[in-house]
Amino acid sequence: MDIYVGNLPYSVTDSDLQDLFSQYGEVSSARVVMDRETGRAKGFGFVEMRDSADANKAIEALNGTDMSGRALRVNESQPKPRTGGGGGGGGGRGGRW
Repeated sequence: MDIYVGNLPYSVTDSDLQDLFSQYGEVSSARVVMDRETGRAKGFGFVEMRDSADANKAIEALNGTDMSGRALRVNESQPKPRTGGGGGGGGGRGGRW
């Protein structure tokens, strides 16, 4: 199960996230999302746990808990909404050109 973790302190690393969630079961992966331009954490990340029961225990236990003065927001990750794709053409100029 994929888990979204929001409102993370900017100092949190992938291994910090893995350590936090491994208290509740086996963690397949843990990743803090980084800003490509600045190299700084964006304040959220994703954790993948193999067992759904363990993942639900982690969500229940960690949602709203304090981490370095920030209340974590932890829930099941939702699929990224699909956009309509390509976008339309920009109509002609009209007029007498």
